[in-house]
Amino acid sequence: MKHIVLLLFFLIWPAAASENLVSGLSQDTIEIRSNYNGAEITVFGAVEHPDTAKPDIVVVVRGPEVNMRVMRKDHVAGLWINRDRVLLGAMPSYYFVAANRPLAGIAPVATRRQYALGLDALRPASIKADDDPKPFQQALLAQMQRAGLYLQAEDAVEFLSGTLFRVRVPVPSSAPRGTYVAEVYLLRDGHVIDVRSSELVIDQIGLERRIFDFSKVDPFAYGLSTVLMAMLFGWLSSLAFRRTE
Repeated sequence: MKHIVLLLFFLIWPAAASENLVSGLSQDTIEIRSNYNGAEITVFGAVEHPDTAKPDIVVVVRGPEVNMRVMRKDHVAGLWINRDRVLLGAMPSYYFVAANRPLAGIAPVATRRQYALGLDALRPASIKADDDPKPFQQALLAQMQRAGLYLQAEDAVEFLSGTLFRVRVPVPSSAPRGTYVAEVYLLRDGHVIDVRSSELVIDQIGLERRIFDFSKVDPFAYGLSTVLMAMLFGWLSSLAFRRTE
């Protein structure tokens, strides 16, 4: 009797399984070469065991976390000087969020802040400030958006069918090197049902990587070599001009 009950359980379980996600990236490495002008990756996925109603999908791509200093200039005695500054700890160096509809209609504010879904939900891990940091945070968001490093696209999730979806993620050439995390959220009725995460690495290769490593390991020798090379090329070009006269 016990074996019959177990058999019935495993026969029924797949049909009763809750919906969940599978997701991936079109590439997990972006190689920076001398002709690198940015890239575009695709986050794709599917909803397994979907409910009858169409779910909500939110895709977030975050770059390496860095501490960001924001300063405010004031006009004092005819000069513009930095007076107030705020240090925002562990902010993403790149942030992209996409959804299948406006985020405000997908989840309440508390949920969006819990998972940092949307530019208005981004919060630093720590704040060092003498004054109200809110204007500084808003100025930082505006600056990062102008630089193309913070993006929000609330209609960028494309459903290819009832369960298959994809999102195209632009990565500008100014995006920093390092390990990025792409997270896909499955939501229903304002609640996060499942989350899937993938990593993306942006790094230099070949000669560009060796030069970059040299500049970090021995910056004095790197600076000296660049000056000597500039002098050498200047001397060679002067010789070439003399011969053409």
